[in-house]
Amino acid sequence: MLKSSGPAPSSVVGLVGKWRKKTHQNRNLTRPLHFSTTSQASFANPKSSATPMEVEIKLRLPDSTAHQKVSDALSPFHIKTLAQENIFFDGEGSELVKNLAALRLRFYDLDSRCVLSLKAKPVISSGISRVEEQEEPVDPSVGRACVDEPGRLLLFGSSDIIKRVREEYNVKGLVCLGGFRNVRAVYDWKGLKLELDETIYDFGTSYEIECESVEPERDKKLIEGFLEEKGIRYSYSDVNKFAVFRSRKLPD
Repeated sequence: MLKSSGPAPSSVVGLVGKWRKKTHQNRNLTRPLHFSTTSQASFANPKSSATPMEVEIKLRLPDSTAHQKVSDALSPFHIKTLAQENIFFDGEGSELVKNLAALRLRFYDLDSRCVLSLKAKPVISSGISRVEEQEEPVDPSVGRACVDEPGRLLLFGSSDIIKRVREEYNVKGLVCLGGFRNVRAVYDWKGLKLELDETIYDFGTSYEIECESVEPERDKKLIEGFLEEKGIRYSYSDVNKFAVFRSRKLPD
């Protein structure tokens, strides 16, 4: 588990304990639920003109020992620790997955915040990930209702994401795929926002460093130098967390 100089991680430990006691009713859901398009759920929609590209450095850590060493070394730079719950959805005909797209609701710190996102066209090479990403805030209570009844997502008539899901991917009904949890420690280190992840799947736990960057090759070398100086083993991530979740197998 994460270690830090601030009080946040101890509270997150309690959240993770609650996570592990909680059972998702939708983990094995296979039947989409449909709703009238005349009613809509509460939704906040920021204006956007083009799909932004998320570029991230992704370095995989081999085990909890390496994760703890990174946590210890970065503790003076700790900003916050986030407890994330990630729930994914697909069309009833797998329209999104077939087209390398992922529709996700992410809940923060036991429903203090919720974000809807659509990621598409992922490419990851030599530890650098590039993917189209759209994000929109959702009221957490509405998000939970959508986990219970996935068809409610299609009622977000003012959402650019849902408009794209319906029109570009021709999705008529949605199913919940389940998901995984993530404990993310965030650090401000040498002008970079480093994110140290402990990702909890129901088939195991993985560890990773992520860093969003406009100059990924330069920043990757900086992070690699830090890890090598500390004697911490790492490798380049070659799949994203959603791909790991779908394969139900931790990376080798």
